[in-house]
Amino acid sequence: MAGMTDLIPVRRALLSVSDKTDLIPFARALSRRGVVLISTGGTARALEEAGLPVRRVAEITGFPEILDGRVKTLHPAVHAGLLARRDLPDHLAALHEHGIEPIDLVCINLYPFAHTIRREGVTAAEAIENIDIGGPAMIRSAAKNHEFTVVVTAPNQYDRVVNELERHNGSTSRQMRSDLAAAAFSRTAEYDAMIAAWMNRRQTTTFPDQLRLSFTKSLDLRYGENPHQQAALYRDPASRGPSIVNAEVLHGKPLSYNNVADAAAALLLVREFDEPAAAVIKHANPCGAAVAELLADAFAAAYEGDSLAAYGGIVALNRPVDPATAQLITAGSKFFEVIVAPAFDPAALALLAGRWANVRLLAVGDHAPSTDRKIEMRSIPGGLLVQDQDRGRAQPHLWQHAAGPAPTPALLADAAVIWTIAKHLKSNAIAIGSQRRLHGAGAGQMDRVTSCRLAVEKAGARAQGAIAASDAFFPFADGPQVLIDAGIKTIVQPGGSKRDDETISLCQALHVTCLLTGVRHFRH
Repeated sequence: MAGMTDLIPVRRALLSVSDKTDLIPFARALSRRGVVLISTGGTARALEEAGLPVRRVAEITGFPEILDGRVKTLHPAVHAGLLARRDLPDHLAALHEHGIEPIDLVCINLYPFAHTIRREGVTAAEAIENIDIGGPAMIRSAAKNHEFTVVVTAPNQYDRVVNELERHNGSTSRQMRSDLAAAAFSRTAEYDAMIAAWMNRRQTTTFPDQLRLSFTKSLDLRYGENPHQQAALYRDPASRGPSIVNAEVLHGKPLSYNNVADAAAALLLVREFDEPAAAVIKHANPCGAAVAELLADAFAAAYEGDSLAAYGGIVALNRPVDPATAQLITAGSKFFEVIVAPAFDPAALALLAGRWANVRLLAVGDHAPSTDRKIEMRSIPGGLLVQDQDRGRAQPHLWQHAAGPAPTPALLADAAVIWTIAKHLKSNAIAIGSQRRLHGAGAGQMDRVTSCRLAVEKAGARAQGAIAASDAFFPFADGPQVLIDAGIKTIVQPGGSKRDDETISLCQALHVTCLLTGVRHFRH
């Protein structure tokens, strides 16, 4: 009878893995110590092809694999072997009575559910078939009984196990078994959370009673918003398509917390447009943004929006970077922290990398829709705030013409661009622009009049005849008065204030076009 000793010998091991990285060297190390190898399906074939002696699970259970492999290890001969306590005579007697031998080690890394759901065009049926049932069950059984059983759930644990067996003459320590059990329960919890999150996405309920989240650490960041804060970047395993998290880093030093946040904001803005677009972001706000027929022209107009603020900013483009655009980006004394685009022409990449040793060049892939969650989350002390993403695009054909000269189709198209840019400014937000480009912005102010003044100051003489877009209604006519005094000829705002009539009357009296969108775009 085995007592509650620290060292437990490994005599029989069950190996069943999807990721076969380093499987053969690990299995050989076990076999050299005389460990009996038990396995299933593809893992058994891989071991046999490597010349290792293997017992199939069906030999142990006396029952064949059925239901296309859905049932093979869900059997008392497996789970009793994993769960039996070696210090309890009744447990050992039950094993003997039923002809069951203990299993001292299991090595399982689960079906690749995360990889499957990320694959382009994957069906729900394919995803469901990659939900592992037997694997988590065996992991949990072994982890529960870690006083006697070793549970291995990742290739990076193999060396530790082999070293323990060498150090302790074929046995393992309680400390290692405990450590691996904790990692195993973390793994099954993560796996179940990932499946629950995927299934929740398929439900009609946007906000389930229980919000299950599963994110995997992508990288450690140098620090957070400030040097005294630690930070890391986590990715959603189900996420596909263009995003900063999924981007390929082609050049430059490691990303910082602020780089990632600003680059994500920049990418969100340029992906609003179907035509070539560029944006320059500083502290999550666009200081320049533009749409044009050519990408190079869009970048030039975006940079001219506020060349002072653009220094050290983040550039995002919604088309692959061509040499002409790269020439403009690298010209003069410009400096950018990050440049984000679907791809980079080799000549453009060489130009940008040659100009700056440290600039981060991120390729996010094509312009196809991403599979990101339709909700966004923000942590607060004690919980999370969750809401729908603000994905609605400008619909100028639905806007109400409330005052002033009737807008032409060209003016409406221009106003839609400025309104969209305002949507990506921190509230209270005012964007001034024309010819599909931003001239000046006021953002993040405690009152809307100050945002108006800041936007006017940034726009300068370019405010003459331009469009002003406000992310929310004007509570009084004082903000519009500031804009009109600066030369604004079109004001776009949601409307909905008790004093809308004051703003509308002002615009009517001064021959300023006033358009009401009926949609607010607060961004906090």
